[in-house]
This record gives sequence, C-alpha cells and structure tokens, in this order.
Amino acid sequence: MRTKDLRPDPSEGVFETLLVIDGKPVELDAHLARLRRSLDEVYEADLPAEAREELIVAADGISLGRLRLTVVPGEDGLRHDLLANEVVPEAVFPERGASLRTRSVSGGHGAHKWVDRRGMEHPDEGAGQLICDGEELLEAGWANLFAVREETLWTPAADGRILAGTARAALLAIAREEGIEAVEQPLYAEDLLSADETFLTNCIRGIEPAESLDGAALPGCGPISRRLADALRQRWNLPAHKAAATVPKQSQLSR
Repeated sequence: MRTKDLRPDPSEGVFETLLVIDGKPVELDAHLARLRRSLDEVYEADLPAEAREELIVAADGISLGRLRLTVVPGEDGLRHDLLANEVVPEAVFPERGASLRTRSVSGGHGAHKWVDRRGMEHPDEGAGQLICDGEELLEAGWANLFAVREETLWTPAADGRILAGTARAALLAIAREEGIEAVEQPLYAEDLLSADETFLTNCIRGIEPAESLDGAALPGCGPISRRLADALRQRWNLPAHKAAATVPKQSQLSR
C-alpha cells in the first residue's frame, strides 16, 4: 500500500457524469442534487439555472451514452461545460471484473467529484486504485465498494471521506425494497478476502465484479449481486441488448 499526498485541487472544479439510455439522463435529479451540494460547500455558489435543461437537450437522440457536466471556478465566477459521448454496451454491467490495487490517501478523496483525479486510475489502464485511509478501505477511484457476507450487504459509510455515488444510493434503496440487509461500516482487506461476493457500483458501469485485491483473488459477483443488478437495470430502464448479457457467476470469477 503506497502513501502519497493526492489530495485534489479544488481550483480544477467538480463534475458529474450521467448515463444516458434512450435519450434520457439516468438518475438526473440525484446527480444535480449532489452537484449543487458540492458547489455550495466548496465554492458557495449555485448550479447554473440552465444546466438541467442543457442536460436533457444533450441527451436527446443518444441511444446509450454518457454526459459529463463540469463546473470550474474562474475570475468571473463559475463556468460550466457539457460533453456527450457514446458508450459501448460492454461497458455497462460489464462481465469482466476489476483488479484493485490499494493506495493510501489520508482522509480519502472526500465527498465531492473532483476534476483532479490523480491516483484514481481506472482498471482499463491497469489495476484500478482502491483508496484507503490507513488500513480502512474506502472506495475505488471510479466506484463505490460492496461486499456480501452471509446474505448481508456491506459498504463503507458516507462519512465525508468517500464520494457517495448515485448508483450506491440506488442500490441501497433497492436492497431495502428487496429485504436485503445492508450495513454501512468500515471494511478492511480481510473483509473482502473472506466475503462471499465483492463488487463495485458506478453510475455508468452499474455493477461490476471485484476480482482481486493487491494480487489476491476475490470472489466477485454471486446471487445477491446478480439479484441487485437485475433490479438496478429495471430501475434504469436498461434494455438487455444495451448492456453486458449478465453479471458473471461467482464460479466464473474464481481463480
């Protein structure tokens, strides 16, 4: 586990990334609410009034894609930019699991989605970073962390050290509806290594398996995470042909 000062630079701004399905931004209100909180707490400013309509217009006509709304402080106040990109179906509820490499960041990266993402590499660029505060596991650089043990869902608390994702919130709501017990408490490496299931949540990728931690095999997805993934697809109105066919069975991920 490497320790380095990777605290983000607020001057680079904050952003939100939204999944678009059949011309509609997914979890739009949740994303805008989180962005408003960040703008208020960090810059003492409000979200531009036109931002919501701009997102809706930008999503129109996109079958499967993402929108990125970035807000950056400047001498004349805040400015915002909006980018739209297509997303390949294989990137949504991906079958391929993530390899995680721990990196210690004292206090974590915090509760805001900073533009400054140093030290939070995605697994497409190698092993993805799993941010830790000492020995306590917090979050992946692009996703929230979950484990299942004895049919109970475990995830680190949204205590100001992690970015509480919109997919995380949706999953916890689904768990309540499905009668699945969910506990927010500290997680450590041994908790993942001894878990029945390990996975990540992200607003574009949905649920993806966590396959390894610092080279040690993790169980990946299983019955609970597949059940939650099915419910999350329904919540997002995601047709089967616009996502990976299934979350892999646990046996497919074992090493």
